[in-house]
Amino acid sequence: MRDQLGRHVYPVHRLDKPTSGLLLFALDATTARLLATQFADRSVEKSYLAIVRGWCPDQGRIDHPLREQPDPADSGARQVVAKVHAAVTDYQRLAHVELDIAVDRYPRTRYSLVLLHPLTGRRHQLRRHMKHISHPIIGDANHGKGVHNRFFQQSLGCHRLLLAGVATSFRHPHSGQHLHLKAPPGPEFKSLAARFGWEAALEPFDTKILA
Repeated sequence: MRDQLGRHVYPVHRLDKPTSGLLLFALDATTARLLATQFADRSVEKSYLAIVRGWCPDQGRIDHPLREQPDPADSGARQVVAKVHAAVTDYQRLAHVELDIAVDRYPRTRYSLVLLHPLTGRRHQLRRHMKHISHPIIGDANHGKGVHNRFFQQSLGCHRLLLAGVATSFRHPHSGQHLHLKAPPGPEFKSLAARFGWEAALEPFDTKILA
């Protein structure tokens, strides 16, 4: 981004390396600090799309504390006691599919498209929470299920984590205007959606909107 704009940029938040989607940058330190405050006080709303194993319930809330995980980016410079923090995620199933293929121990295999809203910002929260309710995200090497990941790689040609940040809402740090940003999921997501008959479920996220 710095090279594209020809100037220094300030990342306001981060995504896990295998996660695609919206990233927010500021062009000066003051703006970055004001935006970071909104993230810290949980006034920023974030939405993610994920493809998960099984038929997820229609909707629900995962209120499951998570133990702090070390960040490899810290290079071991800061040693901390692994604390447990409150972690909450709301989810909604948008679509589901049943394939006449035996991937695991069942003769047929089920998957769901879910919309996730993290109400807290813990490390790998969405991936860990979906594993906690036995609907791990496809392509998750650490918290997913290998047999399903391999099926998507070998049979469906998808080699990535199927988690995408598709919407972010916040107040403009200077004008106070409410902004709602959208980014459509990538080609792998769209290809699978078409194969599973989920195109209609993706339509609300398929256009970039600044409102």
